[in-house]
Amino acid sequence: MMVGACADARKSTGRRRGETRRRALTILVGGVVVTVAIAVPGWLGRWRINLTPSEPIGLWRIVPLDRPVAVGDLVFVCPPPGPISVFGRERGYFRWGSCPGDAAPLIKTVAALAGSRIDVGASIVIDGDALPRSELIARDGAGRPLIPWTGGIVPTSQIFVHSPFAGSYDSRYFGPLPDAGLLGLARPIFTLHP
Repeated sequence: MMVGACADARKSTGRRRGETRRRALTILVGGVVVTVAIAVPGWLGRWRINLTPSEPIGLWRIVPLDRPVAVGDLVFVCPPPGPISVFGRERGYFRWGSCPGDAAPLIKTVAALAGSRIDVGASIVIDGDALPRSELIARDGAGRPLIPWTGGIVPTSQIFVHSPFAGSYDSRYFGPLPDAGLLGLARPIFTLHP
């Protein structure tokens, strides 16, 4: 009789394992389907998730610009491919993304347009006016040195971008960006304010 009881116990255990595997597979497949169902419309709907502290963390939407960009616009902009994108990615300031330099779009405020004079000292001065919350820092959060941009006139077809977050890696350090990288206005959908 013991042999029969052991065989029954093995069959029962085997069935439970099989059921557990099927449930786990169903949950996994269901999770993938839900993730794709959310991600694809989000990408097509020009939604982005911000995970950096430069602006509130959360879900944002890119709204196409139907007018020329203006000072004060909060925008999504791609850093150009080359040294800016490489340095930003290597240091972890930029996430990997869909921009031409393989960086994710940045959310920044347009602080100056082409023709503006930028003076760089302890903070930023634009055309003689101090830019609020633009103090420069000598080292990033990991203790690595940060070298500020030298300043000058914002060239044609470029914009100077800024974030009021003290640790933001923005035009204070890399200089103006090509306005061709503008993706549109940045609009929060669901964000968390620390």
